[in-house]
Amino acid sequence: MDISIVIPLLNECESLQELSLKIDSVMKDNSFSYEVIYVDDGSNDNSWEIISSICKENNSFKALKFSKNYGKSQALHAGFEIAAGNLVFTMDADLQDDPEEIPEMYNLIINKNLDILSGWKKKRFDPFLTKNLPSKIFNLCARLTSGIKLNDFNCGLKGYKNEVVKNINVYGEMHRYIPILASNEGYNKIEEKVIKHRPRKYGQTKFGMSRFSHGFLDLVTIWFLSRFGKRPMHFFGAIGALMLIIGFMFALYLGIDKIYLNPEGRLITEKPEFFISLTTMILGSQFFVAGFLGEMITRNNQNKKQYKIDQKINS
Repeated sequence: MDISIVIPLLNECESLQELSLKIDSVMKDNSFSYEVIYVDDGSNDNSWEIISSICKENNSFKALKFSKNYGKSQALHAGFEIAAGNLVFTMDADLQDDPEEIPEMYNLIINKNLDILSGWKKKRFDPFLTKNLPSKIFNLCARLTSGIKLNDFNCGLKGYKNEVVKNINVYGEMHRYIPILASNEGYNKIEEKVIKHRPRKYGQTKFGMSRFSHGFLDLVTIWFLSRFGKRPMHFFGAIGALMLIIGFMFALYLGIDKIYLNPEGRLITEKPEFFISLTTMILGSQFFVAGFLGEMITRNNQNKKQYKIDQKINS
């Protein structure tokens, strides 16, 4: 199979028929063998009924339905697990991503032997202050912390080699950082293509301003995991060692001062240096323990699914 298209969705019943017809037309016009995997992330409208009807009419369409809303990352992960195409594309279900971009992206990935080709919505039909400006700041921070030169990390339209999506674990709200997750696994052939961004035709966005605060917190998390996720002792141990050294130096100073320099002076426990020494040594020991625990968890952790599939259609 040439292409798998994974589409997570939440309450997008109005756009599904139009999107499905458009995808089918583009795939047939370009003679691609393909599958479309809809992942219904707990919709409470009639999205699943429409998807079921689409799957009955066209056996290239498959679908998963979550028992509740788990989030976009889990929806993508579930779709990635069953995707069989040589290349896997993701796109949103709101018709703002254009399926006509896929053939050119497919050819670019094949010809350049890319691991990931990310879309870049250079011209966006979104409010500037509430979406465009925060998005630019967010993408700048992501570039600086990851070293990956993408202008639009959060674009829904991306193409991947199949082996890439099979070897990454998209969890929490890390769907924004799939290129970084892939890069951490050694898939570094990542490029970007300007794509058309269309105004939302139906419904309204499912993401509010909170997504930016969550995004920045996730960025800090993924930066830490990228640097120290497989060697937590390097982070916690370094801080612990520094604090232990500081505490030991203060204790040594207090001892020398009391024994040799000022034996008749105040008690050691009456000096502020004593409390600095005690506090830093206790904290240093705790950081070391945290590092050891992190190493043990890292070595014994087993990835677990973070969702429950309620229904499944496999044409």
